[in-house]
Amino acid sequence: MGLSVVQGFTKSLAMTVLSEIGDKTFFAAAILAMRYPRRLVLSGCLGALIVMTILSVVVGWAAPNLIPRKWTHHITTILFLVFGLWSLWDAFNEGEDEDLAEVEKELNADMKSNSGETKDKFQDADDLKKQSRPFLTQFFSPILLKAFSITFFGEWGDKSQLATIGLAADENPLGVVLGGILGQALCTTAAVLGGKSLAKQISEKIVALSGGVLFIVFGIQSFLSTVES
Repeated sequence: MGLSVVQGFTKSLAMTVLSEIGDKTFFAAAILAMRYPRRLVLSGCLGALIVMTILSVVVGWAAPNLIPRKWTHHITTILFLVFGLWSLWDAFNEGEDEDLAEVEKELNADMKSNSGETKDKFQDADDLKKQSRPFLTQFFSPILLKAFSITFFGEWGDKSQLATIGLAADENPLGVVLGGILGQALCTTAAVLGGKSLAKQISEKIVALSGGVLFIVFGIQSFLSTVES
């Protein structure tokens, strides 16, 4: 039990760090931290990633109970190998800083559209504004909710989410959760504290290459390992 937790933790931590560094949500956190209070951005982004990690692990843990463990094992093996080749393809075919430029463009467009709406709102009285605010913004900062939603929906269906589901189906779920949360915390904190300057220094090609090799190693290890009944 203890060894399986450590193995799941180690795999999840390594996979999360190499998947999230240089990812779109990493760049989004870095850019948002330059425009809004860092503690709110960190709380929103990290909260979204923790929720996503737990949801993914729950799905992966439940999968062997819904379909035969032999099939989930084979699916996980294929997922790792496919994601490994996908990452290697990205490393050799995508230009540096493409994701950073794309995320920055999307956030700038979003800010422009929101600025037009907020100008009209400033003309209303404070009481009227509070009454018209969405339910969640009465309890949480709009900036925190913005960081949470951008990160959550940015991760939904992402390669790292699917890989986490596959890993949880094949490894100890507790270890996968702990490793995933620690990895997300390290990457998100680095993005928020380092900001855009750190994001620019990261080589997306090297990160993609490292992630691709790691996924392929996991795939080969999964292929060679025996399936527990």
